[in-house]
Amino acid sequence: MVGRNKVTIVGAGNVGATAAHWIASKELADVVLVDIVEGVPQGKALDLSQAAPIDGFDVKVIGANSYEETSNSDVVIITAGQPRKPGMSRDDLLKVNAEIVGGVTDQVVKYSPNCFIIVVSNPLDAMTQLAWRRSGFPKNRVMGMAGVLDSARMRHFIAQELNVSVENVTAFVLGGHGDTMVPLPRYSTVAGIPVTELIPKERLDEIVKRTANGGAEIVNLLKTGSAYYAPSLAAVEMTEAILKDKKKILPCAVYLEGEYGINGLFVGVPVKLGKNGVEQIIEISLTNEERAALHKSAAAVQELVNILGI
Repeated sequence: MVGRNKVTIVGAGNVGATAAHWIASKELADVVLVDIVEGVPQGKALDLSQAAPIDGFDVKVIGANSYEETSNSDVVIITAGQPRKPGMSRDDLLKVNAEIVGGVTDQVVKYSPNCFIIVVSNPLDAMTQLAWRRSGFPKNRVMGMAGVLDSARMRHFIAQELNVSVENVTAFVLGGHGDTMVPLPRYSTVAGIPVTELIPKERLDEIVKRTANGGAEIVNLLKTGSAYYAPSLAAVEMTEAILKDKKKILPCAVYLEGEYGINGLFVGVPVKLGKNGVEQIIEISLTNEERAALHKSAAAVQELVNILGI
C-alpha cells in the first residue's frame, strides 16, 4: 500500500490553518502546520484532529515550530508573512515578507528537496520569484496562487449579477496579483456563453474593477486582517491538481520565458497542473488592449523584483 501524501503549510494564521482544514476534510494528505509562534500550530492541529471523528477524515494533522517534521513533503504551501493592514499596499509588505519567505524557502529545500512549492505570501508574484531563485528548483515546481482566487472572485460577482449557479461560470484573470491584474471578460463564460453577451459593458467594467480590488474590499471590511477562506481553498485546488494528476487548467503565477512576450518573470497565466507541477503554459490570443494591460501588470511585478535584486 502506498503511503498518504504529505503537505506542509508554512504559517498557521488564518490562511494556513484554513488550508489545513480544507486538505484534511478532503483527505488529500497528512498535514504539517509550521509556525514560529510556539503553541499556535500545535493547538490548531490538535483542534482540527479532534474534528476528524465528527467529519470522518483519516489524516494526520500535526503542528510544529521547526522543519524536521516536514521532511519529504510532496507539496509545501507558503503562507508565512505579514498580512496587509488597511491603507497598506501589497508593495509595503515587500521587504518584510522577502526576508520571511527567503528564510522559509531555505528550510523547505533542506527538508523536502523534491517538493512542489505553492506561494501565497504577498506581494505574490515577487515572493514566488524569490522562492524560485532561493530554492534552485526547476520552474515547473514553483508557482504562485493568485489567479485561482482572482478568478473565483470574478465568478462570484458574475453569478451574483446574473443570479445563476457559480458552477456555470468560468472567468479568466491574468497578470500580477494586485491592482494591475487583467480580468478578461471576453474569455469568461456562463454555461459556455460569453459574459459579454449577457452583461452590459458598464456593469462588466464595474465587475472587473471590483475583482481587481477584491482583496482590499475584504481588508477594509475586516479591519484586522485579510481574506482567508477563498485564498486558502485556491491553494488547495492547485495542490489537489498536482497530487491527483488532474491536468487541470488553472491561472497561476509561473515563470515565463517569452510566452505572452514576457521574459524572466513570474506572472499569472493559464497553466496545466498535474503530477509534474506546471506541465504546460497555455498561450491564448489577446487583443492589443489586453496585451498592453498584461505587459503593464508585468512591469509592476518587474519593479518589485528589481527592488529585491532577484
